[in-house]
Amino acid sequence: MQVIFADALGFCFGVRDALAAAERAERPDLVTIHGELVHNEAVLRSLNTRGFHSAAERDRDSLPPTPLVMITAHGVSDRERARLESAGKGLIDTTCPLVEKVHRAAQILAAEGRHVLIIGRPGHVEVRGIHEDLPSGEVVDSEKAVRTYPHDRLGIVCQSTTPPRLAASVNAAIRAANPHADIRFIDTICQPTRDRQDAVVRLLPHVDAVVVVGGSNSNNTRELAALCRDRGVPAFHVQSADDLQADWFRGYRVVGLTAGTSTLDQTIHEVHEALRQLDATCALPACPTT
Repeated sequence: MQVIFADALGFCFGVRDALAAAERAERPDLVTIHGELVHNEAVLRSLNTRGFHSAAERDRDSLPPTPLVMITAHGVSDRERARLESAGKGLIDTTCPLVEKVHRAAQILAAEGRHVLIIGRPGHVEVRGIHEDLPSGEVVDSEKAVRTYPHDRLGIVCQSTTPPRLAASVNAAIRAANPHADIRFIDTICQPTRDRQDAVVRLLPHVDAVVVVGGSNSNNTRELAALCRDRGVPAFHVQSADDLQADWFRGYRVVGLTAGTSTLDQTIHEVHEALRQLDATCALPACPTT
């Protein structure tokens, strides 16, 4: 079984910078990570072993117990930042610059008196941080969620990891449902997300199936798997080599390999090696697709 890598996969610079900031922390025991630094279970276990405190993303409303708080790559609202600072917490800010771009764009649209629509996943920490600072705004996760809004001026931004195809379809649906409104769209999808999705599209004609490596909570990893399936190619989302099952690959001659932006290089390497070891077991009748 041949394994072909996507030509863009794995860590983006924002995740690398966040992990580098964690590595520089001299006293992890004095630092609470405000949510998940990245959506990668192996990384989170490593940080816990080093002694960092952590707050589950659903518990971020509680005040961290340590004097230092690390803001994750997904960012927080200005309101949340002020809350932490007013409580005397020192902040170690690892917000990705491309997430900051989304915050700035949303604020520009709000300053123009627009009701801001965020194309993204409701409840996601990045989306929550953007939404909390808006005087008028809401989250739209699909075409079905679009409605006619009682506002003459609308603004649209995207969660940084939004699939471009979803952004385009929701944008079009908003415009179709609101012909009365003055609508301004600022494209805030990050380039690493585009690069990884474009790389998968280029990969698909050459493979029988794709293994997508990344955390179960990683939005961009799930979207890579969905992109494959939507185009008729079986995709297997795994967090590590241990998740691979030989039966998945029976009859497949060529398998693609890609990974989300929070996936460790070491994890990608281990999955690749495990796939190579499966080679002898895969020359069997084709297995069911997923």
